[in-house]
Amino acid sequence: MEIGQLLSRDTVVTRAGAGGKRQALQQVAEAAAGALGLPASRLFEALMEREALGSTGLGSGVAVPHARLPEIPRLTGVFLRLETPVAFEAIDDRPVDLIFALFAPAADGAAHLRALAAVSRLMRSAELRERLRHARDVDALHALFLSEQQATAA
Repeated sequence: MEIGQLLSRDTVVTRAGAGGKRQALQQVAEAAAGALGLPASRLFEALMEREALGSTGLGSGVAVPHARLPEIPRLTGVFLRLETPVAFEAIDDRPVDLIFALFAPAADGAAHLRALAAVSRLMRSAELRERLRHARDVDALHALFLSEQQATAA
């Protein structure tokens, strides 16, 4: 699974501001809407439905919200770095400032699960999380995901 290939410049947001989990997920949906050609409201609704099943906050300031919908054309990632961490009901109760969201076609369950596993593994790296928190801009963030994926595959 090529994590860097799931992201485009348009789906990486470096200075997102959110007052809470709902606002953060709304920004995720807005970033994904253009890339997927779908209404942000539909994507937000799908993310909230998934969150109702249990928080996607992994701990260490990371969340990996995700949604599957029939109208999603392809597996797509969105990365947000929040300026101020928000409560996300994460398993360690720490606020979240790094969000890597995934959107997948409803019929593509296996690819969706592989992508979730790959993103979760990648975001477990304390070194990567720190580098993501200090990256200067969209290009630097995207490059980190590309280089980290290549290092992990080697």
